[in-house]
Amino acid sequence: MVASIRVSFRAAFLILRASLPLAALALTTTSVHAQDMPKTDEPAPAVTAAGTTLTEKLAGTTLAIDLVSIPGGTLKKPDPFDPTKTVEVEIKPLWMSTTEVTWEVYDVFAFRLDEPESQAASADATTRPSKPYLPADRGFGHEGYAAISITFNAAKEFCRFMSEKTGRTYRLATRDEWEWAARCGAETDAVDASTLDEFAWHKGNSPEKTQPVAQKKPNAWGLYDMLGNVGEWTVNTDAKGRLCGGNFKTPAADLKPSLAEKQTTEWNKRDPQMPKSKWWLSDGPFAGFRIVCEPATPSPAPAGEQK
Repeated sequence: MVASIRVSFRAAFLILRASLPLAALALTTTSVHAQDMPKTDEPAPAVTAAGTTLTEKLAGTTLAIDLVSIPGGTLKKPDPFDPTKTVEVEIKPLWMSTTEVTWEVYDVFAFRLDEPESQAASADATTRPSKPYLPADRGFGHEGYAAISITFNAAKEFCRFMSEKTGRTYRLATRDEWEWAARCGAETDAVDASTLDEFAWHKGNSPEKTQPVAQKKPNAWGLYDMLGNVGEWTVNTDAKGRLCGGNFKTPAADLKPSLAEKQTTEWNKRDPQMPKSKWWLSDGPFAGFRIVCEPATPSPAPAGEQK
């Protein structure tokens, strides 16, 4: 299974326009065609083990998002109020996209490519991004690259868009869920510096720009670019955004699963709008995101079968 779909923006646009009205998105295994699957109100399958993969196909197109199962467990991390102590956070199983959301998929949401032209100009229930003040991809690359300059609000709205299209629950990972997935269940967030270049794009090996997704090795749970390349929006305990994992500007020595940054005014400094855009970061070419899908919760066994 490929980590992401490589299709040009123009080709995707023509395919989408030719197939409108757009059929519902459908979560499928590789043995089922998305076009055969109607919209469903059923959640994604339960997660039973790490490494199981599912593909979210955009029906009527060749676009897709691959997801991998992330098992639950206990995240151990320093107590923020007393670093000498450790706190434990229980993480529930979930499905997580194997890469950051790429431009090919984000364009469908951002530029209303799923709607007829007559409908695209009218208001609807789904809020969509405004046109960016600057070229959103900064000339770094579009096809196969992670969507960047994305605000926390925009990332959340994309998840809402996906949920409406599929009938399932898509969202951003919490900061703890993200760290758990980046660690692959390890006891600490230590990183092996001798192998980091095999897994991450950072200040020392990336030429001042993002790189196509999934060019480096995935981590042990099948997730690409969790460290470096593009920072990824998550939801902190205060319900505000944190950009996790560092990016192509981050020194290699600073990359680790617990790395999380708050947005500053510098990330939107050149935006002339007042108030600043809630969709695009004029000075945040390092800000992207990946998504998670909540799985079905296995039904408890009847009382007579419980062990």
